[in-house]
Amino acid sequence: MRNNRNKPRENRRSAQNRSVPSANSFLDEMKNDIAAFFEINSGASFSQADVLDNFDVHDRKMKLLTNGLIGELTDEGVLTRHADGTYQFNESDQTSEGVVDHVNPRFAFVSTGSGDRDDDIYVSTEDLNGAVDGDTVKVKRLSSSSSGSRSQGRSRRIEGRVTEIVERGRAELVGRIETWPNYGQVIPDSKKLYEEIYIPKDKLGEAKDGDKVIVRMTRFPDGRHRPEGEVISVLGKAGEHNTEMHAILAEFGLPIHFPDAVEKESEGISEQIPEEEIAKRRDMREITTFTIDPEDAKDFDDALSVQMLDNGNYEIGVHIADVTHYIRMGTALEDEAYKRGTSVYLVDRVVPMLPEKLSNNLCSLRPNEDKLTFSAVFEMTPDAKIKKEWFGRTVIHSDRRFAYEEAQEVVDSGQGDYLEELRLLNELAFKLRDERFRHGAINFETVEVKFKLDENGVPLSVYPKVRKDAHKLIEEFMLLANKRVAEFVHHLSRGEHPNVMIYRVHDSPDFEKLRTFATFAGRFGYKLKVDNEKELSKSFNTMMEDLEGQPEQNALQQLAIRTMAKARYSTEDIGHFGLAFRRYSHFTSPIRRYPDMMAHRLLQHYLDGGKSVDREEYEARCKQSSDRERVAVEAERASIKYKQVEFMSRMDREQEFTGVITGVTDFGMFVEIAETSAEGLVRMTDLEDDFYEFDKDNYRLIGKRNKRIFAFGDTVKVRVKEANLARRSLDLWLVDGKSTPNSSMKTRLTRRGAAEGEGRPRKRSGSSAGSKREKDAKPAKERRRR
Repeated sequence: MRNNRNKPRENRRSAQNRSVPSANSFLDEMKNDIAAFFEINSGASFSQADVLDNFDVHDRKMKLLTNGLIGELTDEGVLTRHADGTYQFNESDQTSEGVVDHVNPRFAFVSTGSGDRDDDIYVSTEDLNGAVDGDTVKVKRLSSSSSGSRSQGRSRRIEGRVTEIVERGRAELVGRIETWPNYGQVIPDSKKLYEEIYIPKDKLGEAKDGDKVIVRMTRFPDGRHRPEGEVISVLGKAGEHNTEMHAILAEFGLPIHFPDAVEKESEGISEQIPEEEIAKRRDMREITTFTIDPEDAKDFDDALSVQMLDNGNYEIGVHIADVTHYIRMGTALEDEAYKRGTSVYLVDRVVPMLPEKLSNNLCSLRPNEDKLTFSAVFEMTPDAKIKKEWFGRTVIHSDRRFAYEEAQEVVDSGQGDYLEELRLLNELAFKLRDERFRHGAINFETVEVKFKLDENGVPLSVYPKVRKDAHKLIEEFMLLANKRVAEFVHHLSRGEHPNVMIYRVHDSPDFEKLRTFATFAGRFGYKLKVDNEKELSKSFNTMMEDLEGQPEQNALQQLAIRTMAKARYSTEDIGHFGLAFRRYSHFTSPIRRYPDMMAHRLLQHYLDGGKSVDREEYEARCKQSSDRERVAVEAERASIKYKQVEFMSRMDREQEFTGVITGVTDFGMFVEIAETSAEGLVRMTDLEDDFYEFDKDNYRLIGKRNKRIFAFGDTVKVRVKEANLARRSLDLWLVDGKSTPNSSMKTRLTRRGAAEGEGRPRKRSGSSAGSKREKDAKPAKERRRR
């Protein structure tokens, strides 16, 4: 027996969280302990007898079990068996590379890129070794451990320790500075950075106490030294509207201006359309054409044309700005569009993917102007069946620009411009929508909020965005074009390998997660059938209809969406589960989405008879686009959250609001205020009428003495305790300490929601509820409070 042998380390779970183990949980713990023993002594190899001796195993049955567990660890690649019959920890198979997601001060996850959160590696803060949120790191997997016994149904997590920082995620940070006579410190805006940054006196620049600044890191935390930096830019006084919007852009690494070379290249593009270019295209300028967009939109990248045919059918054209005619590969404009990936819509401004001359002028399908477009033209029957389709480059002339509200008024009142065309499109859209749902599309709908701001950006009101038939009309024809373009490119394939194309994909959900969600939704009286994929969509849509108007609507819809896989871009045509489309692309918004530009180029390449392109190159571009989309969504949500908190900060502290409990944790409960969709926290320490315990399995807090229960979905009354603009967070008081049991089991509304927004990017998006990734971590100890 080797002298350097160590006893197995204790698992990180506290003893008080352990219940009486089942047979499975006992074997899991034994297996973890064996793995830990080999890991700690990774430089040495051991025989089975060595392991039995280390664990003082003498019983015959226990010897067989232990040897069997050693065999399992060998099969899983954790251990390597040598020729002499000894075993050793497999170092080479235990290291992964990923990105740090520092979810709270106690721990982080390292996301390894599989797309499944359950595959992410749990790392305690003390094991980050100086890595911070957003860093790319190498992480050594430690023994797999569970959040509780399997018999309790709790999830298992792989733990790890960061061994190397491959690349820093950010060298510049945004925060509010506090200055002192000889130094300053910056409190980061990011909720995932937990240490103040020390600024030496000679590195303060022009920053004054209370300013919002950008700091370049000169030393990252390493466990021994605090982080240190230098002020490189002063954004303005913290709390001022423009300062905070610029701070959000800086926090997410979003640009404020275009590089000079890009602007210069843009300005050099001619505004005239040469006759020889028109001659190459299908001329559709004489066909009735119009756009329908938000009232405040300036970039119109899609238009619809309508023509009645002699055979009783209709020719419907979906016309998209031909951005790639103006932006060629290898140019500064192309490189900048790829880098940005998407336009970003904050509450008061747009960070465009393309310079204004292109996005609002040359490429925008403005009325009464000839415009170059890429079109999908369909001959459709009165039943919305496609008889013929054509794809190619066109030139159009828009006759009218409608705001959504104007188009809706024409349809509703029966009076106004292009009444016949709008009613026809509306009828066809309803039929296309019904067809989608018959084929299994799922109706995802979340509450979006909009703000009325004064001239200084101060929010005067907040209200939910209402989607009516005019919105759904456009949505359905964009979905149709995106779907048919993807199918068309696939059918143009030659040989055994299909053409490489840019797809918008949405994988099938993890049915174990769905079952967990269905069990939870069942407590509110909603039945969800998840064992049969064919029945799932119908069951899901019925639940969504029943949720309409209920207090728990937004909370359950958010949970349902988080249960599903996330849509992304890929060259693999795995389909779009949510839309129930076998193939689906993004073709309809090239002014503000780079993947649509790629789709345009590929479609023209294949129309010209080109061979399939390099898949790896385009897959890398798809990943970049997916990453930029994620950043844009986070920035948009941050701006919405900031304005919600700012609006609530102006409320009378005695004013009461009705809210719904949207999350329950060991430190309190999250409440979404119905009037503003703002979410705040009622802290456990502020519930002073009793000692409360966290019942994780049932998403509720239970009073120790009075047995009062606060559960997910309950309606409560709250007041604003504190609105922290710097952290974009709300603390709330519970008005009377009493919850109102949810009434949704007794009352149901059956109005169907709006279409899922994949066809056309919404000009204002985001949800007030932030990500609650902490819920995926190990359960914290139950806490009691006074």
